[in-house]
Amino acid sequence: MSFVLECPHCGPREVTDFRFGGEVRPGDDGGRPDAAALTRTLYLRANVDGVQREWWQHRSGCGAWFRAERDTGTNRVLRTAAAEVAW
Repeated sequence: MSFVLECPHCGPREVTDFRFGGEVRPGDDGGRPDAAALTRTLYLRANVDGVQREWWQHRSGCGAWFRAERDTGTNRVLRTAAAEVAW
């Protein structure tokens, strides 16, 4: 299923322009994770059916990482924000 994401820097684009980076988790501060945190990020996902906060990278555009709030059941994107912006 295709949907549109809005890069905070470049505007709306097809999801194929982006790379999914996983769920936003408490403590995601952009620092280098230790082995335990990396294991949790890679293998222990909540995978909720509903609204979830996620990391995305605009790989075919500016290259910036940002956060998106998306309903995983419908792929409706509720909002996006630059990584450094507080929600």
